[in-house]
Amino acid sequence: MLLYLVRHGIAIDRDDPKCPDEAERYLTEEGIKKTREVARGLASLIDAPEILLSSPYVRAWQTAELFAAAFKIPKQKIRRTGLLLPGTDVAALFRELAKQKDAESAICFGHAPHLDEAVAAVLRSKGDGTSLKKAGVACLDLNRVAPPTGILSWLATPKLLKKLKY
Repeated sequence: MLLYLVRHGIAIDRDDPKCPDEAERYLTEEGIKKTREVARGLASLIDAPEILLSSPYVRAWQTAELFAAAFKIPKQKIRRTGLLLPGTDVAALFRELAKQKDAESAICFGHAPHLDEAVAAVLRSKGDGTSLKKAGVACLDLNRVAPPTGILSWLATPKLLKKLKY
């Protein structure tokens, strides 16, 4: 399975007086614009994923919707899961993905450092080897989904993906 991990786009700052609860933090106008460009760049590079999973937090869900639009996938295909919330057990996410036996690709929308921990789990790394930027994407080529084994095929910054022609 090809697993794409996407960190949410730029959200309202926690220090902003208008900032809502953590779960309700939303993408800023700049975050929406940049994330849309990143999503279009990725859509020009890869085939549409079969599975779309998102953290239920607003900023991750908004990011998932922008990516679904870029891939021309109805947003109803995005599934919310608490397994992409910060601090959850990464192994549980991979067990959930393993249930999708016929899927060749999946894209997950979540948060740092949880997504970096997922990369580390695949690479069987003890430390933090990655630090996804907001709207950054990691591509993992999994030999086995649970417990995960595979390789980090690539990691792309938003700046790189925005430069792709779509």
